[in-house]
Amino acid sequence: MHRIGFIVPKRFQMMSLAALTVFEMANLPPAGQRYVIRLLSEHGGSVESSGGMKLETEAFGDTAFDTVIVGSITEMKMPSADAGVVAFVREAAKASRRVTSICSGAFVLAEAGLLDGRRATMHWAHAAEFRLRFPKVKTEEDRIFVNDGPIWTSAGMTAGIDLALALLDNDLGPDTARMAARLLVMNQRRLGGQMQHSALLDMTPKSDRIESVLTHIRRNLRNPLTIEELADVANLSPRQFSRAFLAETGQSPAKAVEQLRLEAARFMIEQGRHTISVVAQEAGFADRERMRRAFVRTFGVPADILRRKARQEAVGGE
Repeated sequence: MHRIGFIVPKRFQMMSLAALTVFEMANLPPAGQRYVIRLLSEHGGSVESSGGMKLETEAFGDTAFDTVIVGSITEMKMPSADAGVVAFVREAAKASRRVTSICSGAFVLAEAGLLDGRRATMHWAHAAEFRLRFPKVKTEEDRIFVNDGPIWTSAGMTAGIDLALALLDNDLGPDTARMAARLLVMNQRRLGGQMQHSALLDMTPKSDRIESVLTHIRRNLRNPLTIEELADVANLSPRQFSRAFLAETGQSPAKAVEQLRLEAARFMIEQGRHTISVVAQEAGFADRERMRRAFVRTFGVPADILRRKARQEAVGGE
């Protein structure tokens, strides 16, 4: 039986509770109860979320949980009133097999000194502040989740579900994790090394014609995708199209095509279903060497290194 202590901070975000549903799936018949979950707070009783909803909790006491999870916080400064939470997490880390955080809950782990010298991630919107406040932490802002020894951290709150699935895989094996993912109607389990958001989120066109070009690019990555072809999709001359695309997305068409190719290639690399040569072809890089240069320029490492890291994460991390 695995005991999970879920810390409910003041003004916590309700979405961070979604990760607990993964363990609920693992408890469904015929398997029987494999996880016991305790909702904890410093003084116990009712804790109000940032949205005004309330959750009943137990007061801090026993620190010997198999897994301690810190929910997402809305107050990043961690005022002295929360010193009890930090102290409890610090003590729980000594008695528990692993300690994890969801989204901004990483600030609590860092305040407790648990992340010093370790790799960690959190929501990209908080990464700059986190890096400034905790320079001893090896911040990796563009990761779904990170596992460094007994410490696990996740990005946004939905990424907490990915982290919980990885914990389930670690505890009970991949078949159980896949079963839970299917019951949650999740199309796939994302690996921790995947990027937090799509390149398309950085391109927000104002017109339908540029939106249709982006759709065309994603559907035809294997093709050369010349300026003339894209301009024809937009029903503009090449010169008009280049100006309009840059004005609406902030990027040149060539840069946007490369970013979408890189995103598709990285996804296929981390899934591990195709050879690197096939990935290069499918993503439209024409050959491995061209893709290798693009990966090094953008991610700092070639594709085979990212694949190796993804495989390490899939079997339990470093």
